[in-house]
Amino acid sequence: MDALAVFGTGAPLLLRPRTRTFCSLTYSRTTALRRCDHLSAFPSNSHLFYKFTTRSRAASVANESFIFLPHLVASLERVDQTYIMVKPDGVQRGLVGEIISRFEKKGFKLTGLKLTQCSKDLAEEHYKDLKGKSFFPGLIEYITSGPVVCMAWEGVGVVASARKLIGVTNPLEAEPGSIRGDLAIQKGRNVIHGSDSPESGKREVALWFKEGELVDWEPALASWLIE
Repeated sequence: MDALAVFGTGAPLLLRPRTRTFCSLTYSRTTALRRCDHLSAFPSNSHLFYKFTTRSRAASVANESFIFLPHLVASLERVDQTYIMVKPDGVQRGLVGEIISRFEKKGFKLTGLKLTQCSKDLAEEHYKDLKGKSFFPGLIEYITSGPVVCMAWEGVGVVASARKLIGVTNPLEAEPGSIRGDLAIQKGRNVIHGSDSPESGKREVALWFKEGELVDWEPALASWLIE
């Protein structure tokens, strides 16, 4: 007998015995399931990430019905990492603890933390996109003038959220409540650095942290932060 199945708002899909499929990972006589991992940054075994594909022996074109539920959008958001650095002025002023506390209270996960003296070569590599700017020499001198605190943070939307927590480059224009808005005055002494994109976050974390210096762990409060 023919079987009738309806998924989402698409037209009814007629499934006939001895149905065949192409480019699928699993096979049955009536339907085939093909993984749709490209829908999510997190590989999942859930049936919600399968695509039902059929092709009858007489049909020349496969009929396909996709399963997509709007409430899955949140779960498709990508977990990113960002590099946060307390600059020499922030370390000298004793602001490290408060800065870490703001990220912890937000709910992001700290995966790397260390105090280090930045070398000139490392500073130039970190700021290589600014090499042609007139302020570049002064920037390198400033960032190597004392110890810095390096941090790697992880979470959904961590890069964009961290930028808001930090505030704009000029502290006098930064919103009250942001780190720079509350704790700094001049652009040249703005306390903190944060990656400006997910791609920069990956590059900078890899630049400042060696293999084995990052810790993969699960916070006990994770279930109270993320649905």
